Amino acid sequence: MPFANFKVPAGTLTAEQKTLIVTRTTDLYAEIYGDRARATTMVLVEEVADGGWGIGGDVLTLAKLQAG
Repeated sequence: MPFANFKVPAGTLTAEQKTLIVTRTTDLYAEIYGDRARATTMVLVEEVADGGWGIGGDVLTLAKLQAG
């Protein structure tokens, strides 16, 4: 079963954008593995709380992401 997990800052995507991520990712897996993969492809869009993640030892916040 193909699986994709997207972690995004909480509150930054609309429901329509999340749907787009799910449908395009599913389409990509079907393109690569064949249409048989479509029915079993799982896409998880997880919203991470502000300040709940970091890169390179730096805690990221929505304010930092928007500034940078």
